[in-house]
Order: sequence, then C-alpha cells, then structure tokens
Amino acid sequence: MKPFKRADRVSGQVQRALSELLHKRIRDPRLKEATISEVKMSPDLKLAKIYYTLPDREKARDDALAGFKSASGFVKRTLARELGLRYMPDLKFYYDDSFDYGAKMDSLIRSLHKEDETDNQPSEK
Repeated sequence: MKPFKRADRVSGQVQRALSELLHKRIRDPRLKEATISEVKMSPDLKLAKIYYTLPDREKARDDALAGFKSASGFVKRTLARELGLRYMPDLKFYYDDSFDYGAKMDSLIRSLHKEDETDNQPSEK
C-alpha cells in the first residue's frame, strides 16, 4: 500500500512550483505579498484548489484574487511545462482565512487571560 495518494504528491509538487513561480517570475504587484498556504487536488487530478494568504490586508484579498485570475493562464502553462503532467488541472484560487481565524482566537484567549489575572488579584483596602 502506498503511504500517500497520488493527488497528495501532485499537490505538493504544484505548491512548490507555484510558490517558486510566484516569487521569481510573476511581477504583478497585487501578488507581491501572497503566499501559497495549501494546494488540494481532486482525486482525478482535474482540479487544483489553491489557497493563499496575505499579511493583514482586507482590501488586498480581492486584488490578489483578481491578480491570480489574470495570471492563471500563464501559471497553468508554466506549471504544465515544469510538472510534466499528462493533464494540467484547472486552477481555482481561494483566500485562506485559517490564519486570520487563528489570530482572532489567539487574541481572544489572551484577553481572557488578562481578565482572569485582574479578577484573581487580591483587593487592597
């Protein structure tokens, strides 16, 4: 039995190649700070869901999505040459909000700890 599915191996290759392509060859300013966080391939390798993150910018999400859509043809052709797959999957780009959610949970936990510290201090009279 194989330890990984083929879709998992291909998604790792796509993520590595796309990250390199994004930082070395794509010059779109909307994609300057984007980072590829995950690639999920469908089991039949016909669809690649690509998740990206951006550092703390609400407006930049839509701009980056537009940048990815405009560069998708170039990205698909370049990845097809580099990966040598028989069929190049369709690329769909999504903003990965898991980091934002994690940061929000972290700040909530910190605020709870601060409240707990102030509530448990002895009152001075």
